[in-house]
Amino acid sequence: MQESNEDNTAWRRALRRDMVARRAALSDAGHEALSARIVDHLLTALPLPRIVAFCWPIKHEPDVRAAIPRWAAQGVSAALPVVVREGAPLAFRLWTPDTQLAADRYGIPTPTAGEFVQPDMLLLPLNGFDADGYRLGYGGGYFDRTLAALSPRPLAVGVGFEINRLPTIRPEAHDQRLDWLVTEAGAVRLPAV
Repeated sequence: MQESNEDNTAWRRALRRDMVARRAALSDAGHEALSARIVDHLLTALPLPRIVAFCWPIKHEPDVRAAIPRWAAQGVSAALPVVVREGAPLAFRLWTPDTQLAADRYGIPTPTAGEFVQPDMLLLPLNGFDADGYRLGYGGGYFDRTLAALSPRPLAVGVGFEINRLPTIRPEAHDQRLDWLVTEAGAVRLPAV
């Protein structure tokens, strides 16, 4: 029997709550240690980008900000995503430690001004993920729309904790597959399909 869209939507909603709760249960010291291991894998396994877009960590997501100054020392620029309008792909503004940030409508620190750029690497937080390279986000579809719209498509690097690994996220037609998965356990380049 085929599962209905409503059933899958409800399943994903419950799964999102569980994934956030798993991260919230990490101690601050445990979160910091796991994030540091992820940063090490990012810096040693990935190709050096020209412009890397990252996400300001919310809801106890991995904190990969420590990678940014190390890449910047090698000439890499950093950018943060900006919601320009609901339902549209994200835009990206350059970021430095001096960039003025303000909370957007979702409470995420976002650059308030500056040049829009197109990153060649995008670090995507993983609410949940599977070994096939599909991510479970928060349900807004922003990153899926963004990856589908950007040309050339940036290298999509999923960044998450092993406690959020799932057998499947039950990908839907709009879900964009990742190119890399990076957790505290290591970095894996996914084969092209």
